[in-house]
Amino acid sequence: MNMHSSAAAACPFAGKDGSADTAFADDVVAGLGQPEQKVLSPKYFYDAAGSALFEQITVLPEYYPTRTELGILKARGKDIAAIIPDGAALIEFGAGATTKVRLLLERGRLGRRLGAYVPVDISGEFLAGQARDLRHDYPALTVLPVVADFTTAFALPAEVAAMPKVGFFPGSTLGNFEPDEARAFLRSARALLGAGAILIIGIDLEKDETLLRAAYNDAAGVTARFNLNLLVRINRELGGNFDLSGFTHRAVYNHERHRIEMHLISRKAQTVRVLGHSVPFRTGETIHTENSYKYSLDRFSALARSSGWRTQQSWTDPDAMFSVHALRAEAD
Repeated sequence: MNMHSSAAAACPFAGKDGSADTAFADDVVAGLGQPEQKVLSPKYFYDAAGSALFEQITVLPEYYPTRTELGILKARGKDIAAIIPDGAALIEFGAGATTKVRLLLERGRLGRRLGAYVPVDISGEFLAGQARDLRHDYPALTVLPVVADFTTAFALPAEVAAMPKVGFFPGSTLGNFEPDEARAFLRSARALLGAGAILIIGIDLEKDETLLRAAYNDAAGVTARFNLNLLVRINRELGGNFDLSGFTHRAVYNHERHRIEMHLISRKAQTVRVLGHSVPFRTGETIHTENSYKYSLDRFSALARSSGWRTQQSWTDPDAMFSVHALRAEAD
C-alpha cells in the first residue's frame, strides 16, 4: 500500500458541498486519475463496516496471520515480556483492539511492571473505549491513549518522557508499506523511541503461494466484500456512483516483489463519476487497493539494519509462517 501518495498531495480540489478539501477526497480523485494504474489507499478500508469485515477476516480458516501471531504471543509471551524493562512505556502503533497487548500484559507480570501503556490510533472514540476497558481490567496500569495517525509525526505524552521506550507493532502491518516507506517508518519509530529503545514487531513470512492466494481470496467471500466496501464508502461519503456489480475482487501473488496484491477488476467498459470527475474503465482494468509484502527472516533483518535497528531476538510458529521480532535501536 502506498500510504503517502505524492500524487494525492498534488491534486487538491473542493468537496461536493464546497467544503474544505479532505484527505480522503483528494486521495480518491488522485488515485483514480493515475494514467497507468488506478490506486486507492488501503488506509480507507477501515470505516465501521470495513473494520467489522476485517474482524471477520481474522477468524477465517484460510486467514492464518492473526491466529498464528496470537499463537506466538501465547507460547512465547513470557520471553517477549521479559525483554521489556521495568518502568518502561509501551507504545503500540495503530493499537486498535487490545487483544495482542493483553497477551503480553498477562505474561511476566507486565501489567504491573510497565510505567505506562500508550496506545496510538487514529480512531479516537474506539481508542477511548479500549483505554477505559484496560484501566478497568488492569487498575495498576497507567494508560495514556494518543489519537494520531502513527504514519506521521506525533508527540508522546509528557508523562513518559523519562521512561525507557518500547514500541509494539504487531499484525504484520509493516508489510502493507512499500519497502522505502517501511524504512521511513522504522526510522521515524527509532527517532520517536530513542537510542537503545526496543521495538517488538510482527512480520509475515514467505510461504507457499497456494496458502497466500487462499488467505486473500477466501471461499466465503469476506475479503471480496471488504475490498468492495471501499467503493461503497466512496459512494456514500463522496457521492460516487460505482456499480458494485461491475467490479470483482482478486488477490494475486507478485513473485518478483514478494507481495500479495489486492485489486478491484472492472467487469466491463464503464465510466464512474466521483465529485464531478469522470473516471473511465476498460474491461479488465483494475484498481490496485493493497499490497502485503512477505519477508524472509534475513530480508527483514536487512531492512531493519538499514533503518537503524538490529535484531535482538526472533520467534516463529512451528511451521515458520509468521514471525515476531525484538529490535534494538542502534546508537547514533
